[in-house]
Amino acid sequence: MPWEERSKMSLRAEFVLLAQREDANRRALCARFAISPTTGYAWLRRVAAGGDYADRSRRPRTSPRRVSEAMEAAIVALRDRHPAWGGRKLARRLRDVGHEAVPSASTITAVLRRHGRLAAPEPRALQRFARATPNELWQMDFKSPLALANAFSCHPLTVIDDCARYALGLEALADQRGESVQQRLEAIFRRYGLPAAILADNGPPWGSRRGEGRAVTALGVWLIERGITICHGRPYHPQTQGKDERFHRTLEAELIGRRQFADLAHVQHAFDQWRHVYNCERPHQALDLDVPITRYVPSRRSLPERIEPYPYAPDVILRRVSTTGTISFRGHAWRIGKAFARRQVALRPTAQDGVLDVSFCHQTIAVIDLTDTP
Repeated sequence: MPWEERSKMSLRAEFVLLAQREDANRRALCARFAISPTTGYAWLRRVAAGGDYADRSRRPRTSPRRVSEAMEAAIVALRDRHPAWGGRKLARRLRDVGHEAVPSASTITAVLRRHGRLAAPEPRALQRFARATPNELWQMDFKSPLALANAFSCHPLTVIDDCARYALGLEALADQRGESVQQRLEAIFRRYGLPAAILADNGPPWGSRRGEGRAVTALGVWLIERGITICHGRPYHPQTQGKDERFHRTLEAELIGRRQFADLAHVQHAFDQWRHVYNCERPHQALDLDVPITRYVPSRRSLPERIEPYPYAPDVILRRVSTTGTISFRGHAWRIGKAFARRQVALRPTAQDGVLDVSFCHQTIAVIDLTDTP
């Protein structure tokens, strides 16, 4: 995506931070961020020399008995920029940007109280399970729509990495159609590569509960064809996507709840700026107060330019799905789903007599029970 369409400063800073990782493939990152290697390496040299993106302050801060006026001013200024951050996050960020003699979280809380900046205490985070490495699983969902001043609505699409809590996408969409989501996901995949799996809820555009069970949508087919496993949370259990739900609450507290937006472009500009803060500046409590970009690395799996026929095993039974979403097997029509029309699916026997799994590419999408003929 061209630099002009997004916040240039946040994208450049994101590129630099990812490229500074020891295991970074810098030339691949240049390609994914749509810049030349010459430009990318020039930015890295500039930052190494203390240039544009080095926001570290080297002024000494020494006060063994009380917080200096300069430190109090820095605490209050940082809190004013991030009103939802508590003492621990503020302390960590102040150290990250180069302040010395940063006081304890409890002292920072006292400073906030003296200056009238103290809101309700931060809720204690629940223990959650996380994937071991980045890009094993991404979580994806829509936040509740935002009303805009131009009488239209914004539908925020959020995509985060389960392991690193890295916000891969924060997109201001005009609708929740599969085509709109696919367009944004394609841009995200080109920049960060492909995940092994994506967790989404059961509703459109990634799932449908109409008809027979949970149906795969056209967007789901598009993802499966690119080697991504689609996972769905339990119906009516949003806590399955707890990390994305928590991200939505943070987005509401730190940005949306304090702003009014004119149109989609205004929302996207604000989203781009805040996503940089979330990924690159905001200490994350679930990461031991590290920032997400220190835990994330782009996927080595790039978005393919063309989809090759899937290499099904020679012992499977292949059937082509009709335009009505069915396959024919043993004299009966079995419903698979219209999203798979004109595509091949594979039938494999299971350990249970008379029961076959139906798979599309690598993913099981249905079960056929021959004892229960339609």
